[in-house]
Amino acid sequence: MMRQYELLERVQRYNPQADEGLLNKAYVYAMQKHGSQRRANGDPYFSHPLEVAGILTDLKLDDSTIAVALLHDTIEDTDATRSEIDATFGEDIGRLVEGLTKIKRLDLVSRKAAQAENFRKLLLAISEDVRVLLVKLADRLHNMRTLHFMPVEKRGRIAEETLEIYAPLAGRMGMHDMREELEELAFKVVNPEAHAAVTDRLAEIRVRNQGLIAEIEKDLREKFEKNGIKAEVYGREKRPYSIFRKMERKAISFEQLSDILGFRVLVETRADCYAALGIVHTSWPTVPGRFKDYISTPKQNDYRSIHTTVVGPGRQRVELQIRTFAMNEVAEYGIAAHALYKDKVGGKASDESRAYTWLRRTVEMLAEGDTPEEFLENTKLELFHDQVFCFTPKGRLIALPRGATPIDFAYAVHTDIGDTCVGCKLNGRMMPLTTEMKNGDEVEIICSKGQIPPPAWESIAVTGKARASIRRAARAAIRKQYAGLGRKIVERAFERAARDYSEERLKAALPRLAQQNIEDMLASVGRGEIPSINVLKAVYPDHKEERAAAPKGGAGTGGEAGWFGLKKASGMIFRVPSGDAADAEHAIPIRGLHGDMPVRFAPEGGAVPGDRIVGIMTPGEGITIYPIQSPALKDFDDEPDRWLDVRWDIDAANRERFPARIEVVAINEPGTLAQVAQVIADNDGNISNLKIVRSAPDFSQIEIDLEVWDVKHLNRLLSDLRERHVVSSANRVNA
Repeated sequence: MMRQYELLERVQRYNPQADEGLLNKAYVYAMQKHGSQRRANGDPYFSHPLEVAGILTDLKLDDSTIAVALLHDTIEDTDATRSEIDATFGEDIGRLVEGLTKIKRLDLVSRKAAQAENFRKLLLAISEDVRVLLVKLADRLHNMRTLHFMPVEKRGRIAEETLEIYAPLAGRMGMHDMREELEELAFKVVNPEAHAAVTDRLAEIRVRNQGLIAEIEKDLREKFEKNGIKAEVYGREKRPYSIFRKMERKAISFEQLSDILGFRVLVETRADCYAALGIVHTSWPTVPGRFKDYISTPKQNDYRSIHTTVVGPGRQRVELQIRTFAMNEVAEYGIAAHALYKDKVGGKASDESRAYTWLRRTVEMLAEGDTPEEFLENTKLELFHDQVFCFTPKGRLIALPRGATPIDFAYAVHTDIGDTCVGCKLNGRMMPLTTEMKNGDEVEIICSKGQIPPPAWESIAVTGKARASIRRAARAAIRKQYAGLGRKIVERAFERAARDYSEERLKAALPRLAQQNIEDMLASVGRGEIPSINVLKAVYPDHKEERAAAPKGGAGTGGEAGWFGLKKASGMIFRVPSGDAADAEHAIPIRGLHGDMPVRFAPEGGAVPGDRIVGIMTPGEGITIYPIQSPALKDFDDEPDRWLDVRWDIDAANRERFPARIEVVAINEPGTLAQVAQVIADNDGNISNLKIVRSAPDFSQIEIDLEVWDVKHLNRLLSDLRERHVVSSANRVNA
């Protein structure tokens, strides 16, 4: 385990002005807090944050970041608190340590949701301060180096998470060395068979091509020296995971791979890069389609280099990367190579990486309105950085992932462009929006103001931004539809109540409805979450709804002996039949009646106030209400103990409608059904269901389930139906 003075010496090698007191205090504090805690391999737990700090010293990071690395597990795994760290080390360090702390005691339904929520929290912390990312990647790297000490069941999950999230994130931030090591360590665990197979084949090639790397290096140095270019040349085999990914992506076997060897040429200036490229291309034949200039068009993570593939000595394909020493530092260390926290001016970063700018913009876009799972999914899409470069008609360069479509391009330009996109031109030709774009394509997006992105676009889009925007637009469109429906419902309710409708009155009533704005309130009405009568009463508190043809009487029966009510049977009271006194002595008692027993109406037509009704009690189900004339009652003739007397007990304040079923025989011609529905609406009836029982060339037999106030209301409605010339007959079912 690294000693205190050793850590300090490592920091002072590249930063002689390091805050020695801060580092010593962080070292002692973390060691005391972790105390006797042990890692899975038996080492003191404090060795982990110490190794994380050591990894960050290799990146030459500032002393505050090193202190955070020492403290990064204290809040999560010890009794240390944020306030304690703030008091000891300052709020800046406390904020960073808290950003690295996983979410605990959160009620999430699955491990995936917990992973997604923790990752969302991490990225939001990273978007505020990049040092959180640097510490987290170093933390993950050390955990992967010691993964073999973890239980077998945990290794796969951790390695998969590393391969899917943290390695691509390191790559996106330009930290390619760290990305390659993370990929290599995870690859061994996730797919050990493939790793072993690729490694064995590389060993065979190494034996066969022994001395070839040194030969090519020497040849290149001589050529550059002859032409007056000062250059350093390094050769190596490609990493097993990189080879495996290429085999998967191109669906080829190992034997079909030709560019196993890679060489890096480092020169002094940008001009030397292109001069070196000329020397290489005039010395060996190039492989068509394998030239990429990331100096003139850098990647979004600030990566700059020239890539080319040539057929070198022994007819061996060789991939070359040509760049300056400064470009190489950025390629190796990414955002850590930028003087983000090394040369502070007024406490702020003096320079900012394009990769970090991308990350902040992406996080801000993805963090709005998505579930943690969606956030994680879309972020994964954004992290993989195989790119194609396309241009707008004005020459603006847009970098997109491989496989991107014009839909992704439109959203990359601007969200509004994507939302209103209806077509595209690729290189001046009209092409489908599903077309996969290629490097150098000029893309013109055709827009229409009335367009709403179809939800199906989500399966076509490749970028996380496009998917998140499409999903958000779909939700907005659905909400708009509900709001439109809610507006019509509310306006109709005000019209029926003969009350004035106005946006100003609705706005004043919003607090009483617990709504933020009118649009939200109307959408809630459209979804059925708020009844329209509640909106009406919120605007006009003095409003009292008058029922059509409300029945009189019955309200006083509740005081008669033997009658009782139920909570779920508003408008009805019940009594166990007693007959005369002699019969009462031999009556079978009914047990189990309680206040919340469910009450329902018979499915064959229901019952309405004014009907003579009885109740049939079914154990375990409750009470079913039948009109006395219902043919279904004959099924219970031999079960007198299940019968209950029922009476209507409706007062003037009751707003409940009751079910009834009618049968209409009408002429089979256009508009008939509309006329029938209009009569029901004009008579204040509500259709809950409709079924065409029989349809002939001349007539149709229709069953309609209605909700009405009472039998008088129903009879009036039937009478009006019969008066229509298109209606042959209209009768109540089971009447």
